[in-house]
Amino acid sequence: MARVSLIEEQEHPELAAQITKIRGGRRGTLSMIYRLMLHSPAAAMAWYEQNSSLRWETELDGFLRELVILRVAVVTGCEYVRRVHAGVYAPEEGFTPAQVAAVGNLDARWDDAGSPEAALFEPRLRAALAYMDAMTRTVTVPEPVFAALKPHFDEREIVELTMLVAAYNMLTRVLTALEADLETLPPKKG
Repeated sequence: MARVSLIEEQEHPELAAQITKIRGGRRGTLSMIYRLMLHSPAAAMAWYEQNSSLRWETELDGFLRELVILRVAVVTGCEYVRRVHAGVYAPEEGFTPAQVAAVGNLDARWDDAGSPEAALFEPRLRAALAYMDAMTRTVTVPEPVFAALKPHFDEREIVELTMLVAAYNMLTRVLTALEADLETLPPKKG
């Protein structure tokens, strides 16, 4: 059970405008994430806007975006985000079950193209995974990891990738600290 109560829509008519906006951008659902965050409406809406821009208004393609989000969830140990993205969003972006499993291996070595996990991804994606792992595990990114990223991404994409990693590090830590409950997965597109 979550450490704070979940906002019940019918008990908070003052949040109707925010809830309508969230539902409009989230497949008609008001997920547990927002039911927690809406205790602070301004913070919830700031997260909604930031998350929406990082997921839908960048140069990053959907596969890369889901790769990063899923790996952040795995490295930070956030079962809620891992489950939702592995079960719904990653497959929608073309992940194979083997790729989902590879991203779930905490010991994966992205700098070794011969490793079983790394072999499932092209060099551009391996560079992004190594960058994400460094940012999430130690915050400081070693120069060789950053140098491996530069041939594959322009400066805008590097900034967007960095912000996406940072945003999901924040979210996974909020959900973990508040012991967010797993919920029914959102409906698949189609």
